[in-house]
Amino acid sequence: MIKKNLSIFIISLALAVNFSASYAENLLATAEQAGSFKIFLGAIKAAGLTQQLDEMGPYTIFAPDDHAFSALAEDEWELISKNKIRLIRLLNYHIIKGKVKITEVKPGTIASLEGNLLRLKSDNGLVTVNGASVTQSDLIADNGVIHAIDDVLMPPD
Repeated sequence: MIKKNLSIFIISLALAVNFSASYAENLLATAEQAGSFKIFLGAIKAAGLTQQLDEMGPYTIFAPDDHAFSALAEDEWELISKNKIRLIRLLNYHIIKGKVKITEVKPGTIASLEGNLLRLKSDNGLVTVNGASVTQSDLIADNGVIHAIDDVLMPPD
């Protein structure tokens, strides 16, 4: 009886561990759970990029936190968010293909989904993207990773 109960317990535990190991949140759910990307997430929804970040990838997102958006000039974000093409360009400028953890960042340039290059630097654990500092790293999702940055990156015209 004890052996049977122990066997059932071990099988149940193995199934639970296997289930939890295979379950992970997508990029949008991970960003939402972090709580500091409300403006970025609202912009993703307004731009119509939710399905892409829900289902596709893997991607690495250098996501400006809410504080970064508040540092923009007074009317700048309002003008950008009202122009869907400009908004999509700006958001895609923060995303690269692949799942790159912070320890895997290599100094140099890398193409953003928008098409222009991002300049990455890594110096004694401090990583920057076009001069914006990574303030929180490795928010892992099943289809990518998010790194919070302290500035909104503007794609070149």
